Amino acid sequence: MNAAALAHVTRRHFLRDASAGLVGGVWLSQQLAAAGETGSALNGLHHTPTAKRVIHLHMVGAPSQLELFDYRPALQKYDGKDCPQAYLEGQRFAFIQGVPQLLGPQFPFERRGESGHLISDRLPHFAGAVPGYGCPADEVCFFKTVQTDQFNHGPAQLMAHTGDPRMGKPSVGAWTTWGLGTENEDLPGFMVLLSGGRPPRAGNALWGAGFLPGVYQGVQCRSGGPAILNVENPKGVSRVARRAALDTLRELNELAHEEFGDPATLTRIEQYELAYRMQAAVPEATDLSGETEETHKLYGTTDGASLANNCLLARRLAERGVRYIQLFDWGWDSHGAGKNEALNHGFKDKCQQMDQPVAALIYDLKRRGLLEDTLVIWGGEFGRTPMRENRGGTTMAMIGRDHNPHAFTWWMAGGGIKPGHTVGETDELGYLPAETPVPLRDVHATVQRLLGFDHERVSVPFRGLNQKLTGVQPARVVTEALA
Repeated sequence: MNAAALAHVTRRHFLRDASAGLVGGVWLSQQLAAAGETGSALNGLHHTPTAKRVIHLHMVGAPSQLELFDYRPALQKYDGKDCPQAYLEGQRFAFIQGVPQLLGPQFPFERRGESGHLISDRLPHFAGAVPGYGCPADEVCFFKTVQTDQFNHGPAQLMAHTGDPRMGKPSVGAWTTWGLGTENEDLPGFMVLLSGGRPPRAGNALWGAGFLPGVYQGVQCRSGGPAILNVENPKGVSRVARRAALDTLRELNELAHEEFGDPATLTRIEQYELAYRMQAAVPEATDLSGETEETHKLYGTTDGASLANNCLLARRLAERGVRYIQLFDWGWDSHGAGKNEALNHGFKDKCQQMDQPVAALIYDLKRRGLLEDTLVIWGGEFGRTPMRENRGGTTMAMIGRDHNPHAFTWWMAGGGIKPGHTVGETDELGYLPAETPVPLRDVHATVQRLLGFDHERVSVPFRGLNQKLTGVQPARVVTEALA
């Protein structure tokens, strides 16, 4: 920075750069310039990628794996018996107090498809019971021993998406778009879709960019009104007038960057330009009316906001080169507190809402030739206990399960994943791993490997550490899940 520029440095700029931002700011500005503002910030990938893009389906609230994918016959045998003390000593629970009773699976399971996966009867479309679908479950690899170290929703959601229970770290989608850039310069590289009526508890920190440039954060796509807020021109402002205003604004921002060298200025320029390009691209990409009647029937789309609509929209965005597509579906908190949550009430409704569109998404991606290089991820922030929930030592009238961070199920499909495979097995009651525990950092390392990254080499210097998605503890790629 020259002497003339230093004369204009404010106290706020000085304190920011002196305390934390100097090294990181210089480094990121260099990376951003080398990347052409929105391109990859890495000089080539570390491995040959098998996935070009990701569709991540997060069931907010944490669905019960014991009612969907992880059948434990012994749990049925001991239904109603007191939980063994070994499962309770030294453990922290959200609501369980005293000695709870074990709770057997609430729905029957059957082996499905050529893979023979045991699937609950709550998922007839996913299990391939509907003629014409084939068996979507045959396309997936189950990870049945995923682990987290958080048992409350907000921190656990942050762990699932940023690798850290505290706010301020980049999300998986931000790391992905930072590393790979975008395939479509007219659409955001990272888009977020919500359903279920509420956002996740951790909010937009789940799709934030953290210490990466803000251009890499997720852009929320709304299901009603304008798909993205503030993209359309104000009334009376033509596209020609908007272009002229942006050209002038760009000149001013370029002068500011030349004088002060703030990398956020480059981000600001690109955000304005992307918004201008999105004015034409977003309405077309998010308009479901052009889809055939057969496709709408396949997904079970509705007139209002729904997971079905968002699954179809996710496929459209994948076709158009959006790099990371994040779906959040709220309502899976399977406690026994009321009809909207309990396994014998609200859980059934959520399964019905989720089953058809998620199965359709896998089927539709495959028939269009997209599943081969699109990684689909499904899971929640943790799992559910094999014991029945109680509060104050009293078993609740509604049937529910408490939070279990020790072993829960995620699955992946496409993008280089081994179909029809299972990684890990839980103990006889489905509470702890019996073999092959898979911490979330291993899941993140595996996702990055499929995208062509070495998780050890994708890092940013920040606050004295080379910050990585997988954190400072050792992480491994789950190679047995790779095709």
